[in-house]
Amino acid sequence: MTLPKKEIARFAKYMAGGGIYFWVGYGVFALCYSGLHWDWLPSKIAADLIGWSLNYLVQRFWAFSDQIHLGEMQHASRYVMIESIGFVLDYGIIFGLNSLGISPYIGFFLSAGFFSIWSYLWYKYWVFPERTETS
Repeated sequence: MTLPKKEIARFAKYMAGGGIYFWVGYGVFALCYSGLHWDWLPSKIAADLIGWSLNYLVQRFWAFSDQIHLGEMQHASRYVMIESIGFVLDYGIIFGLNSLGISPYIGFFLSAGFFSIWSYLWYKYWVFPERTETS
């Protein structure tokens, strides 16, 4: 089975948005954690607030722009809901690894690998779903 070009292009745009989220967030984390000597948790929260905001804009207005048919608040509230669940999982992954003596920098990468697939599926099918006959 081959994927349609449209889906490959959407996934590439999604990954670009995810890259912006990851690298900007990683930079904010590094600044707060290593530069300002904050604990990993407030550093990660600051990184995520900035990263989530940028990611939403890229996903909403670029990667999934052709699937926008719900109200703006519906998309935004679904995004916040799924990212809140992801927040708990992400922080659990990093906390667990940190408890084992693994740097939160490494945890950041491992968690991002999981969420690359997790988020794409949620965004595609629930946050920014395709229009159906009844919608």
